[in-house]
Amino acid sequence: MAISTPVGSVLVRAFVAITALFAASVGAVPEARADNGDRISVEVVGQGPDVILVPGYASTREVWRETANNLSARYRVHLVQLAGFGDVPWTHGDGPFLQPAIDELAIYAGTLDRPAYIGHSMGGLMGLKLAQDHPGLLTKVMSVDSLPFYGSLFSSTATSESVRPAAEQMRTAILGASDEMFRNQQGMTAVAMTLKEERRAEIVDASIASDRQALATAISELVVTDLREGLPSMTTPFWAVYALDNSSPYGAKSAEVWTREYKALPNVRVEAVQDSRHFIMFDQPERLNALIDAFLNP
Repeated sequence: MAISTPVGSVLVRAFVAITALFAASVGAVPEARADNGDRISVEVVGQGPDVILVPGYASTREVWRETANNLSARYRVHLVQLAGFGDVPWTHGDGPFLQPAIDELAIYAGTLDRPAYIGHSMGGLMGLKLAQDHPGLLTKVMSVDSLPFYGSLFSSTATSESVRPAAEQMRTAILGASDEMFRNQQGMTAVAMTLKEERRAEIVDASIASDRQALATAISELVVTDLREGLPSMTTPFWAVYALDNSSPYGAKSAEVWTREYKALPNVRVEAVQDSRHFIMFDQPERLNALIDAFLNP
């Protein structure tokens, strides 16, 4: 999500770092869908052990479509859609976003036989929170380009309180931008999201289709959510996969950030994917599929 701020300021550089982690795509009409509440809906494809795929900020389930197709011959894949993102309606006004969606995910996962969970971006943070709140609910979790505290992208010493003003400024900017300004911002953000130029229009279109209030609430909550305190006591096996883009000014710092932010999580496996931006499933699908196969079949 691109935010317009004075060029050259420290806050701009922080915003660029953190907002370069969020956006999405739209795509084909689902084959089958089970509606599971007013926060999530789930499409189920394939047969076998259960795997939940959750998209990130402003995303639809279509970001996972090719991955689901790859898995569906061996797994029963549950493609989650979050209300308010893409063209899916948001009916909750300025109410909370993250925790109610996580609660519905917990209810849904509880109807399955200890599924594996793979989440992109905000979806990865939601999986981490599920594993902390409900030990034993999931067999394992993979986060894809996601952190336990996105505020750490501002500074290694950042706290929820120190980044709260920036989070509120993001919220205000999203709600206050004109349609033209918002589209232009998303166009610039899409370049930071993927190396694949042909996928950038999908990212822009999905952001434009998303509900502004849902976007504003989700980003303001996401930036201040800090799950690091709960890492040492976690028992759910966890993989943290992240994008490493050396063409980006921020790319060189990625290894340092991901290693630092997950170091308190026992037995975490941290894996870099070279030559990729945030949407690893777009930029390096074969490498991501290989990591997912290894994750599901250790």
